[in-house]
Amino acid sequence: MENYNNEKEFIENYDVTKYDRLSMTTDIILVSVSKKEAINYRKTSKKMISILLVKRNDFPFKDKWCLPGGFLNPKNETLEECAKNVLKRESNLSDIYLEQLYTFDDIKRDPRTRVVSTAYVALVDKNKLTHELNESASWFDITEIKEIDNIVNITLDNSNETINFSIQKNVIQKTTDQYSFLVLKNESIAFDHPKVILSGIERIRNKINYTDIVFNMMPKYFTLSELQEVYEAILGEKLLAPAFRRIIANKVEKTDKMLTGKGHRPSVLYKYKEK
Repeated sequence: MENYNNEKEFIENYDVTKYDRLSMTTDIILVSVSKKEAINYRKTSKKMISILLVKRNDFPFKDKWCLPGGFLNPKNETLEECAKNVLKRESNLSDIYLEQLYTFDDIKRDPRTRVVSTAYVALVDKNKLTHELNESASWFDITEIKEIDNIVNITLDNSNETINFSIQKNVIQKTTDQYSFLVLKNESIAFDHPKVILSGIERIRNKINYTDIVFNMMPKYFTLSELQEVYEAILGEKLLAPAFRRIIANKVEKTDKMLTGKGHRPSVLYKYKEK
């Protein structure tokens, strides 16, 4: 055992090579709202939840889709700073809602070396995207999330491609509703990112009724019908209008603006009620 006279001497002479090294990354599930245009102009466009994926141009998982992510610079970045830099690089976005989701540390999650990833959820209104995305990036609509007997089937679509994957949920702790995830089917998404996607979706679903996070995906002004459609798209279920109005009663305020020219009667516009 070596003896040191003070803290400075210890730090200057300590042999860091005695520890195995690992790499840290951050991965971002960037979530927004899309709309599928109605064929009948009298009907409202259907709202859908979308996530941003990036096509890898190098090995491993060349030509597979993945979430935006990057390696942490251990000398000058915190995990949150790394996540913000990833968002800026991939989408030219800054100052948007960002929340740490979970740390994914499966031993063989990356074939190159031991990589531990801290994932983040980011929420944005697509109207804030004033710059073109990188050519390797694409928004995918979540067109189906179906859970049967703890097996979740998810379908993602963009204009050119459909992605399907299945995940089994295994109960870790019943009293806290905690699950571990096992990927059963996945041919198109790199690493363990199907787990990250499902984890992010479930986090948003769990928080939508008791927080105001949904308004990070809304424009400044919106109708109550549009807001209800976003809630329904996230929750994956229809909501009765009276029940929905009670949920959002203290979260929105009426404005003197109206939505017109959509082939139906003018609708009152609302905005988020600042606390």
